[in-house]
Amino acid sequence: MKISRRQFAAGAAATGGLIACPAVAQQAPIVIKFSHVVTNDTPKGKGALKFKELAEKYTDGKVKVEVYPNSSLYKDKEEIEALQLGAVQMLAPATAKFAPLGAKEFEALDLPFAFKDDENFQKAMKGPLAQFLFSKLEPKGVKGLAFWDNGFHMFSANKPLIKPADLQGVKVRISGSKVADRYFRLCGAIPQILAFSEVYQALQTGVVDGCENTPSNYLTQKFYEVQKNITIARHAHLQYAVIVNSKYWEGLPPDVRTALEKAMSEATDFTNKDAQQDNAEALETMKKSGKCEFHVATDAERAAWKTAMDPTYEWAIGRVGKEAVDMIRKASAA
Repeated sequence: MKISRRQFAAGAAATGGLIACPAVAQQAPIVIKFSHVVTNDTPKGKGALKFKELAEKYTDGKVKVEVYPNSSLYKDKEEIEALQLGAVQMLAPATAKFAPLGAKEFEALDLPFAFKDDENFQKAMKGPLAQFLFSKLEPKGVKGLAFWDNGFHMFSANKPLIKPADLQGVKVRISGSKVADRYFRLCGAIPQILAFSEVYQALQTGVVDGCENTPSNYLTQKFYEVQKNITIARHAHLQYAVIVNSKYWEGLPPDVRTALEKAMSEATDFTNKDAQQDNAEALETMKKSGKCEFHVATDAERAAWKTAMDPTYEWAIGRVGKEAVDMIRKASAA
């Protein structure tokens, strides 16, 4: 969806017209509008609020961070274009959202069974793999600041999903990743791209039969109330890339930028630690609700899912490039 002139003007007005050159602000604080599509009580939502707290603290009030959760400012289909236009300054989209920008390499993070655990992922995203991926955004006027963890996906439907054949003919919502599209098709599912804000109603009305997401998102978006069966196989990982408008970021006073980098580093550590706790607590809350059945895949069942989805890697070379796939394999092995 294109951003209208009115939307752009509204974004500019909210920052006092300081979108491209924030350093010229004298009296008023520099405004950073941070938009995202989940609720405040999710790992990403709490991470955004933690960044706000630390950014305002470390800049001594020179910066004001306005957080817009739950698609209250832009839907996920609109937000990256809004960032490029300067109508919003900071986002934390799922990494699958970068392919339309021409940065398909980010979809390598969606490869099935790519990471052993959260520690493996977090270590990988502070090394060469993260640098490689963020370099793909720079020509698009976008700068990457950090990767935030949200743990491993579960997948669900209104019937038990024990083995790959159980997905045959199931319409599964995906966020847009071609890699996710591929591994679900290998299992016989029919992937459907839907905005995050539309998923609950789509599940409720039968537009789609199932979806994949993390426990915290299943709980806060109430997906578990409209799904009878959820399978935990740790088949894929969900992460977000915190990004900013490059021109805006480079226009900040150096001392402010340094303080914001410190705030982002600490907010990232906070978010990644919180994500593990949040997902564990969300899972227990949903289990206690009795509204759906949970199945934890056995080692043998996980092996069957991995075997069914593994051809995605060879296919992905043509999608994201051999270098990206090799870097994922190396990071995973580490």
